[in-house]
Amino acid sequence: MNKYLDTFYDWWKNIDKFLLFLILGLFLLGLFFSLVSTSLIASDKLETKSYYFFFKHSAYIALAIAILIILSFLSQKILTKLSLILFLVSFLSLLLVPFLGIEVKGSKRWLDLIFLPRFQPVEIVKPFFIVSLSLMLTIQNRRLYFKYFLSVLLILPILMLLVYQPDIGQTLLISMVWLALIFVSGINIFIFFIFFLFVGSTVSYLVLFVTKFEYIKIRLFAFLDLSSGNNYQAEKASDAIINGGFFGKGIGEGTLNSRVPEAHTDYIVSVISEEFGAIIVIGILFLYLIFSYRVIRKINFVNEDLSKLILSGCISLILIQTFIHVGVNIRVLPTTGMTLPFLSYGGSSIVSTAILSGLILNLTKRKLD
Repeated sequence: MNKYLDTFYDWWKNIDKFLLFLILGLFLLGLFFSLVSTSLIASDKLETKSYYFFFKHSAYIALAIAILIILSFLSQKILTKLSLILFLVSFLSLLLVPFLGIEVKGSKRWLDLIFLPRFQPVEIVKPFFIVSLSLMLTIQNRRLYFKYFLSVLLILPILMLLVYQPDIGQTLLISMVWLALIFVSGINIFIFFIFFLFVGSTVSYLVLFVTKFEYIKIRLFAFLDLSSGNNYQAEKASDAIINGGFFGKGIGEGTLNSRVPEAHTDYIVSVISEEFGAIIVIGILFLYLIFSYRVIRKINFVNEDLSKLILSGCISLILIQTFIHVGVNIRVLPTTGMTLPFLSYGGSSIVSTAILSGLILNLTKRKLD
């Protein structure tokens, strides 16, 4: 018993408590908004028992907290090995999607698991992809660009599987995180821009000329042409923010949840803004900035290149995903179906954010001499 208490004491003594409580606070904020802005309306709409979505969200949050604490407990060596194993498992699950996946609105992105229904494998691939990519980029090899060639071999199968689903949002997100880590690793700026142009050209080609991405092209043109009539969800989300004003319409007074499907995932910022006001959304975004600043500040004190790259990848993913989600909600970006880390409803997204948080907490722990 004393051994376990000593282990917990060591963990508590060395963990970044500010980051821990900030992460827990963001998760609990998501749970709060799930209760007051989503559960009752969604339950009535689906004729289920009251608070169904809240209890389901609570279970996901409990699982998330367990995951981030377990990951933060592990030694860095064990964490790295475990991440590689889980990357292979999650990649295999992504590989199963074309064969066993559930198709929703023309996209096949989910697996129906007993313990996690409508599980989206790419959400679990993302954090462990960052660890695997960081390991590749720290390889010491006489051939200067060998590690970058390996990184291309790592990301291409993932992008091909996402293209097949199709899921342009996650394709773009993973590509941007890959570019961010390539940049941070110290690549020649000229070579980096070649990578950047290659990724940009490839995504542009997919959207404009590949039939599977026809829906993205429609969304893009609808975003550029406001009179096209294909902006229903974006218009309603924008109207919700405008109607909420600075202080909001009040708890339960919002209508976006009942007018737009999946508003509690893809448009959670608009849902919050309508009921609680823009001032609360600004406060939440400020918390994200504090979180990001804290992690980036910690990176400066980390000596190992591997830890620096993993932390850079984790915070880049969270920041880019947040930027895309908020951009869609305020109509500066086309609709992508991207969730907001920590706050959006959805088991796969919450678990993915928990893994990222666990990695961050582990690598920002105070190192024992």
